[in-house]
Amino acid sequence: MFLGQALVGAVQVTQSYPLHLVYLHQITTITLWISLILLVYASGVLGVDYPDAPKLNFRQRMKDFFALSKPLIVGLLLITTYGGLVIGGKAWPPFSLTVWTLIGGALAAGGSSALNQYIDRELDKNMQRTAKRPLADGRLTDAEGLSFGIALSLISYYLLACFVNGLAALLSLAGIIYYVILYSLWLKKATVQNIVIGGGAGAIPPMVGYAAATGTLDWTAWILFAIIFMWTPPHFWALAIVRQKDYERAGVPMLPVVRGEMETRKQILIYTVELVAVTLLLPILNLAGNVYLVASLILGGALLYAAWAVWKEGGNKVAWRMYKWSSSYLVFIFVAIMLDAVLR
Repeated sequence: MFLGQALVGAVQVTQSYPLHLVYLHQITTITLWISLILLVYASGVLGVDYPDAPKLNFRQRMKDFFALSKPLIVGLLLITTYGGLVIGGKAWPPFSLTVWTLIGGALAAGGSSALNQYIDRELDKNMQRTAKRPLADGRLTDAEGLSFGIALSLISYYLLACFVNGLAALLSLAGIIYYVILYSLWLKKATVQNIVIGGGAGAIPPMVGYAAATGTLDWTAWILFAIIFMWTPPHFWALAIVRQKDYERAGVPMLPVVRGEMETRKQILIYTVELVAVTLLLPILNLAGNVYLVASLILGGALLYAAWAVWKEGGNKVAWRMYKWSSSYLVFIFVAIMLDAVLR
């Protein structure tokens, strides 16, 4: 936070003291002092001895810290962030804006993923898919995971606030809070609607990109949000069918665990239909052109076919195919958005 305060102080001088940086500098000062007091208290009163972590070489530790950030998810989120940048500016964005927006977005996504793994470290031990994660497997300590996640999240906010704009920084911070507190701490283990409501966290990155390009949010930005919001449930429910026993052991109330596979297959089809309908709002409202219209119809048809197969056939094989294809679908639909914005 001290480095963040110094960065904000330096940048606000070069930018003629923009109001959001002035306020951020003052808030950081107050927060820094409160954090130092709490650190002293925690070190002296709440400190406990932890068993030594297993000795690993430097290369392995770097791999584990990298794994904490869930790099594949970060990459997917950066594609949607860049899509927001391009459609917001209706052109390929300037190099410096692209770099700072994507660095800030990557750090925000990586930090929130690390905090999610810190929160889920005991739960992850009960799932085959996650048991070898660095915190669940004990290769990193809890303190290392927590501090890494907080550090990345703070750095992301300061970089976006200083080098992009205040709205993009606030949206990114909202996404972190949404994912870490609303989803990871509360919804994930509390309700069968966890992934439906929690999907809003992953839908924020294109809004960050759009705000970075324009400094505002309009109907286009909200439709981008809605596309990912509607994409999230069928994508993760397909995975939940494949990993149903894992979720049962961990006590996570995913839809297949609570309402069974048949209901999950039906909901995957329903949400996929709704997703394709939402993607068509952009051309219907004249917010996208023919390139995107043709691409969204083709991609939507292929995704509907995959969802129909899940509903009609059932089983892990078609569910896994839906999970993998839906990831590709999101990439392709945002590539289509970008190309359409540039060529229109």
